[in-house]
Amino acid sequence: MIWKPIAVCAMVVTLSSYTPAVSNKQNEKKQTGWKALFDGKTTKGWHTYGKSEAGSSWLVDNGTLHLTTSGNADHGDLVTDEEYSNFHLKLEWKIAKNGNSGIIFFVNEDPAKYPATYNTGMEMQVLDNDGHPDAKIYKHRAGDLYDLIASSKETVKPFGEWNQVDIISNNGKLDLILNGTTVVSTTMWDENWKSLIAGNKFKTMPGFGINISGKIALQDHGDEVWYRNIKIQKL
Repeated sequence: MIWKPIAVCAMVVTLSSYTPAVSNKQNEKKQTGWKALFDGKTTKGWHTYGKSEAGSSWLVDNGTLHLTTSGNADHGDLVTDEEYSNFHLKLEWKIAKNGNSGIIFFVNEDPAKYPATYNTGMEMQVLDNDGHPDAKIYKHRAGDLYDLIASSKETVKPFGEWNQVDIISNNGKLDLILNGTTVVSTTMWDENWKSLIAGNKFKTMPGFGINISGKIALQDHGDEVWYRNIKIQKL
């Protein structure tokens, strides 16, 4: 009997060159680096500021994080478990009539030292511009970097309609985008930034606007608001 080693070698080469298939979903995740911060079903990854879990005021409702106004609910700003520095945050929000909320970032969660998220974190305002009295105050309207920089253009939709937000922080450069338009663009942590803070309501808060890493918060201002499609990409 004559052996045929060439055939055997060919089989070995075929097996060693085999590569398991990678799903399109895996490829997309690897290429984009986006991470969902809200799974649409639970509050996993979030908790109320200064607590271990999300308070009962925040409901998961038809794929949204829905802040209720029930007097019996456990209220408070909702914050991410994780901290972020350079990032691109995407989400959608809609507000109830006359409502007020906000997206706060670079939050230092130290409740003993800082009672509220806004003691350290900056806010992109979420507001019913047509109904809430805050809209009458300069730099307090929807899309503004709250009390710091007014929107260059007003692109917010009326209450009850969904708005798309992008917040991009990259090595000190900050861009706020509302419904596809960049409404605020600034540089954080330089001398101009320090002067900006010194001239507004946050000047008495020594921890405000100085963190280069922090948590992201959704504000409980006592008004009904919805958030969905929340995802982040580390830069």
